[in-house]
Amino acid sequence: MSEELHLKEIPAEANDTLKRTAEGKDDHGDIGHVDKKFKPNAEDTNDEQKKLPKRKVVLLMAYSGKGYHGMQRNPGSSQFKTIEDELVTALVKSGCIPENHGTDMKKMSFQRCARTDKGVSAAGQVVSLKLWLIDDILEKINRHLPSQIKVLGLKRVTGGFNSKNKCDARTYSYMLPTVAFAHKDKDQQDSSYRLSKETLERANKLFSCYKGTHNFHNFTSQKGPRDPSARRYIMEMFCEEPFVRQGLEFAVIKVKGQSFMMHQIRKMIGLVIAVVRGYAGEDTLERSWGEKKVDIPKAPGLGLVLEQVHFEKYNKRFGSDGLHEPLDWREQEAKIAAFKEEHIYPTIIQTEQEEKSMLNWLSTLPIHDFEATVSGVQNSGAGARDDEDDEGNDSD
Repeated sequence: MSEELHLKEIPAEANDTLKRTAEGKDDHGDIGHVDKKFKPNAEDTNDEQKKLPKRKVVLLMAYSGKGYHGMQRNPGSSQFKTIEDELVTALVKSGCIPENHGTDMKKMSFQRCARTDKGVSAAGQVVSLKLWLIDDILEKINRHLPSQIKVLGLKRVTGGFNSKNKCDARTYSYMLPTVAFAHKDKDQQDSSYRLSKETLERANKLFSCYKGTHNFHNFTSQKGPRDPSARRYIMEMFCEEPFVRQGLEFAVIKVKGQSFMMHQIRKMIGLVIAVVRGYAGEDTLERSWGEKKVDIPKAPGLGLVLEQVHFEKYNKRFGSDGLHEPLDWREQEAKIAAFKEEHIYPTIIQTEQEEKSMLNWLSTLPIHDFEATVSGVQNSGAGARDDEDDEGNDSD
């Protein structure tokens, strides 16, 4: 069996657990049945294979979102291709799942950790599902995926694992040209602009204000100030040191939070840019957490990347039980970095240079009235989508 599917040596006292697991009676395992092997040609889904039990696993995915209508599959909307469309097709063709599972993802208990939307990329997306553990599984899956989508890792998990519900936090990054932080009187077309230490420090001071629990109803849509789900916990947010690519200076903003609502990250970044450029006062941040509606600009979707998802509670309970691996991906860090350098960063840079999405958006900031607020309260949130639909959905 390939290196990716190597299982830890099971202690003798776990034999009973393994027996129950092989019979399909253990909710924590899916760890037994290691004695059965698949035929060398795993892509020929024969009758013997169909009788074998499927196992619950997680897949680590990286992808460039350009050209795709988000992560989540949209049954009946074949004209809008998604990342999941490509993945499911590859799983069927590689012999990991039966063909009928491709039309009904519930049959493989499929769940994504975060739903990235149109054009948004990921370096550390995680999905959970049941599949056949064929030999050389990653190689065979990737053989049927386009170059801008890749499965970088696989790990076995407990039978009842759900990648969304078990996720404790998500880390996103946002790559942007640093001219976005230039004062409004500066020429935003100036490619020679370089971010000063003082401006970076001011931006990071503003980003740090987001840390903690706040009412982010003004940073999304269809949620009122009294909607409990509008309160979100942010663990950290900061802008890293800038760097130059193809003559243009860029910087990467990192934000880690328990969960995010639709457009929340882009609006958090958009407001800080508006303050640094001189369109809004620093008090706008405080007012945005109040009950009144505040007009907050939404930064472009280009540049947003799902960097990592975190499973601290799961790892604490199962990561050292001798049966399961902790869900961290340190051994894949080099592959993740290489994928970003080859597929994600070049796409962001090239698209920005060709379409100038950030520069065009900056020209719209003067139309916002950051001092005005709308009296009264917003919609209480009735009819708003629940959190399962807005996790990581931070783009149009």
